[in-house]
Amino acid sequence: MEDKIYGLLGRKLGHSWSAPIHRALGCQDYRLIELEPEELGDFLRREDIGGLNVTIPYKRDVMKFCDVIDPAAEAIGSVNTLVRRGGKLYGYNTDIDGFLYMLRRVKISLAGKKVVILGSGGASLTAQAAARQEGARAVVVLSHSDLDNCEFINHRDAEVLVNTTPVGMWPDLDGLSMNLRNLPSVADVVDVIYNPGRTSLLLQAEEMDGEPRYHRHFRWTGGLPMLVQQAKRAEELFFDSSIPGEEAEKLIAQLWRDRTNLVLIGMPGSGKTTVGRALARLSGKSLVDVDEEITRAAGKPIPEIFAQEGEEAFRMLENRILKEVCAQSGRVIAAGGGVVLHMENWKTMRRTGWVYRLERRLEDLATEGRPLSRPGNLAKMEQTRGPLYRAAADAAVQNDSSPEDAAAKIWRDFCENSGDKRP
Repeated sequence: MEDKIYGLLGRKLGHSWSAPIHRALGCQDYRLIELEPEELGDFLRREDIGGLNVTIPYKRDVMKFCDVIDPAAEAIGSVNTLVRRGGKLYGYNTDIDGFLYMLRRVKISLAGKKVVILGSGGASLTAQAAARQEGARAVVVLSHSDLDNCEFINHRDAEVLVNTTPVGMWPDLDGLSMNLRNLPSVADVVDVIYNPGRTSLLLQAEEMDGEPRYHRHFRWTGGLPMLVQQAKRAEELFFDSSIPGEEAEKLIAQLWRDRTNLVLIGMPGSGKTTVGRALARLSGKSLVDVDEEITRAAGKPIPEIFAQEGEEAFRMLENRILKEVCAQSGRVIAAGGGVVLHMENWKTMRRTGWVYRLERRLEDLATEGRPLSRPGNLAKMEQTRGPLYRAAADAAVQNDSSPEDAAAKIWRDFCENSGDKRP
């Protein structure tokens, strides 16, 4: 393995999680290989290539350099895995293995359904092939120009929506590839993006799920299971080996734990920072206190910001700092008590994190140095903010004992339950 090249081939790979996945699967020399289009040919002629994964924008471009293309990849029209054997370069498509695994994992069936696929690149070709293979009754591919021209209006009877575009992918997290209200019959939502874990599209599916006014329930998935399963299959092709099936689920769970933020919200004085410290020690993640980051950015303590600039200026700064903090992965984040007052912050926290609400009796809340925690004001604040905390959080934990006890409850819940709906 030492004298062969193994890695991911693409143009911009700063967002990729492929290297740790393949290393976990046994390929310790796996690396990221960024090339410009004019460099592609010379690189692929190298005799020391062992195995490569291929991503945007080269999944079709590499096909002309292959000596042999697997019939399934030929039928899809896209190659995402290259292996050199006996001097020949073989091309495969393991994305379809990952795509079908991702669907079956959350019990999404394409059989007999109308499927709308957003995007026309290599991942779209894979989704189209999967839909045909699974017996979809109709497959519609919509590009950005189609959406701009409101072509989706002609497909309001679609039942499955698949996003294969980069809209909503890190670092541009705010993008929404399709408003689900425009496709009133869709109940299954698939987004091949894996970073962030919950794109704006998936957050909208969560928000609408079970709401009486929308009259539908959703099944949904992000792209992490697809990423892991296609990597597992590629690894088997690299080394002509077999990897036990359960290894994919173990790796999904590990990546989920390692990469997902744990976000703590709750009333001022509910113990977010102290529980956050304990949770950081327990989980091995670093702690970021949003209020401390605000103080550092402003160059003054929060009471001074309120006194000199007012609450509105503080909230604007809080929103900006929260976005910067949540754009990173694998952290414990102690958010400010009023962070839920802006609904956009809910999405910011939930895209990359699992959000926990800390609950504590009003009489036990700390008030020192908190501008809004004046005597007699906490009950009114709780009445206003309580519903917002409940709506923004994925789960709640009582902080009525020690910080270590609350942290243990959060970590246990996260490890056991938080991956059920999310990949």
